Amino acid sequence: MPRIALYARVSTTDQHPEVQLDALRAYSKARGFEIAQEYVDHGVSGAKNRRPALDRLLADARRRYFDVVACVKLDRLARSVRHLTLMAAEFDALGIDLVVLDQAIDTSTPTGRLLFHVLGSIAEFERDLIRERVSAGMQAAKRRGKRFGRERKIGEQGAADLRQLLAEGRSQRQIARDLGVGRATVAREIERLGLRQAAA
Repeated sequence: MPRIALYARVSTTDQHPEVQLDALRAYSKARGFEIAQEYVDHGVSGAKNRRPALDRLLADARRRYFDVVACVKLDRLARSVRHLTLMAAEFDALGIDLVVLDQAIDTSTPTGRLLFHVLGSIAEFERDLIRERVSAGMQAAKRRGKRFGRERKIGEQGAADLRQLLAEGRSQRQIARDLGVGRATVAREIERLGLRQAAA
């Protein structure tokens, strides 16, 4: 009986891989495969080549613990066409087939191998387009004056109040209490604004 390894990945820790695993288990049962192992990465981006469960799967593949690797989608396995190609080549050298359920890929066939490479290229192309759109959007927002990064906690009005409270001789602790912020925030703003340090 051929042995199959199931791989699932979710990008965030609050997502659950059971939907993917249920589909993979049903496929394995229908094909008469023995499930050798289930490998699941929780909260890990598909853009990362190194992932704990995927690393274990690859190590076990080199030990020939199974004959087939199955996942539900190519983007669960990886989004880099180079990474996909390298894995496919290694699986092929080890005599291990790759099955991707939603894209009907089975690398035991010439058509499946071709489709695997085509879809991997499309996935990488889509990722590049998204990165370009995000970058263009941020540049346009910066030109409109939008600021990125952590917002200052007291704002412009708070800065004016800070100057006034300093002029009144208030301590950093008193100013922090009056403005409703932490003392460290007050100290940073005093330094940023180049004001005279208030007494503690």
